[in-house]
Amino acid sequence: MKSITTSLMFVGAQAGKAEEAIKLYTSVFANSKIIDIQHHETREHEPAGTVKVAWFTINETTFMAMDSHFDHQFSFTPSISLYVECESEREIEEAFRTLAEGGTDLMPLANYGFSEKFGWLNDKYGVSWQLNLSNQHG
Repeated sequence: MKSITTSLMFVGAQAGKAEEAIKLYTSVFANSKIIDIQHHETREHEPAGTVKVAWFTINETTFMAMDSHFDHQFSFTPSISLYVECESEREIEEAFRTLAEGGTDLMPLANYGFSEKFGWLNDKYGVSWQLNLSNQHG
């Protein structure tokens, strides 16, 4: 196997929002960047200007994303989530606050016994995130 990459397809009410989401995600986490974004052109099957394919990194982990305006019978679900180990209180609190804006808290930031500080949310695009404060002493 050459590689494995998480792919995010923005469909339904989120179709057309892939680029906006990518810009948010790469602004929240350090060592993140947009590698390439290719847009649909006027004569293609998707609306012009929407994301055909994009590549970006979050803390040096590569992701791809795309928009699809087709009538898909699925969307994002919390059964698949992006799990992030945060290095500081400030990092986890800022990331949670920013990602939760317009989204849904599934588990607010708190001590749940298995973690000193953990939170789970769906962002405004429907992407599910689990944020955990790393145990600096373990």
